[in-house]
Amino acid sequence: MATSMKSVAFHNLGCKVNSYELDVMMQMLQEKGYQIVPFDQYADIYIVNTCTVTNIADRKSRQMLHRAKQKNPNAVVVAVGCYVQTDREGVEQDDSIDLAIGNNRKKDIVEILEAYLKSAAGGRAPDETPAEPALGKTLGDTTIPDINRDSCEYEEMTLKHTAEHTRAYIKIQDGCNQFCTYCIIPYARGRVRSRREEDIIREIEGLVASGYQEIVLTGIHISSYGIDLAGKKSYQGESYLIDLVEHIHARVEGLKRIRLGSLEPRIITEDVAKRLAALPKLCPHFHLSLQSGCDETLKRMNRHYTTGEYLQGVRYLRQAFKRVAITTDVIVGFPGETEEEFEQSRTFLEQVSFFEMHIFKYSRREGTVADRMPDQLTDAVKSARSDELFELEREQSRAFRSDYIGKWAEVLWEEMRIIDKETYFVGHTADYVKIAVPEWDKDIRNTITRVYVRGFLSDELMLAKHET
Repeated sequence: MATSMKSVAFHNLGCKVNSYELDVMMQMLQEKGYQIVPFDQYADIYIVNTCTVTNIADRKSRQMLHRAKQKNPNAVVVAVGCYVQTDREGVEQDDSIDLAIGNNRKKDIVEILEAYLKSAAGGRAPDETPAEPALGKTLGDTTIPDINRDSCEYEEMTLKHTAEHTRAYIKIQDGCNQFCTYCIIPYARGRVRSRREEDIIREIEGLVASGYQEIVLTGIHISSYGIDLAGKKSYQGESYLIDLVEHIHARVEGLKRIRLGSLEPRIITEDVAKRLAALPKLCPHFHLSLQSGCDETLKRMNRHYTTGEYLQGVRYLRQAFKRVAITTDVIVGFPGETEEEFEQSRTFLEQVSFFEMHIFKYSRREGTVADRMPDQLTDAVKSARSDELFELEREQSRAFRSDYIGKWAEVLWEEMRIIDKETYFVGHTADYVKIAVPEWDKDIRNTITRVYVRGFLSDELMLAKHET
């Protein structure tokens, strides 16, 4: 095709949902004949899939857009996604941006881009002219929809392959209705919209047929899966998500593993834990978002659970599964967090005993309730508390991994890696412990094999030997 002469470079910022959407956009442009090149190379078109979760994310998004225009001043620079959605005025004033596309229009990127190229070429088709300075900026309701309007529907996109050849992320919903006081995402992604089950299963079947062993169900707030699905209105604690998991488990032949993305703690009831434990393909790895182990801090965050409810969900999972990995996110230094509240949070983290904790220092986000709260903490206090929790995380994580030593484990092998000049195959167990085995006489990538765990190769990597 003539359009194959147009080279396109992509850069992604932010979450797994953004990564999924970028992969789909890349596939759509490839299918239309565009040549995909690395972002640091010269290209006719640069597309930046932006993030807005923090002020820093906004700044990084702008930096990448400016870097693209500097790389080729004549290129068409396209800003896509969350930053576009939340800072329309800033995007409009940024001379480095030629075309802006908001959320819920990513599926139309080929149509929007080619209409822009035709307009910039004076009405000629995109393949009738070389890349040249873009004529003005396309910015309007057609490319940046009102994401928060009631009629906004789920944006259907289908993934065919990813950079990873063993594990694929599947987007099952978009949007969030929680409105945590520190979070801008409901304004960037809109209200919850759920994907049709048949579309999800069809996509998974295609990926499994292409050789993928594991799928990860992801979204902005997957615990809310079911809202606006076939006329249903779900609420916290209903089990439409669990219904979906059970249907995937039963219907998709050849799928080896199903992994869940981040969950709200209150979705884990005794019944839900038992139903999940009855699914052999389900990975016993649950990321239950916490943010703080202090109830007063949780209230200021507008989190919709207490530490008692959280702990009960963890207990249900540990009763239902023989071995289960619990991971979480924790924010330190939230506005008003006293030393006493921090100690309460630390004590709670010790009580739960996580496999992994992702520790974040609170970062102010303009436009959120928390940004206007009094008693903002200094960076020094936040750093000290973060360091303390990182040390606790290392201790707990090593203890969880140590339980594998002297035991057999099934590992999905994902890549080859050079470590201290030696070559290893590296992969994950179902509960997401990373394991390495020395290279041997055949390529075991994208297979699941049984190995004997001998000890630690590094802080986060276990060493094993092949089954003989």
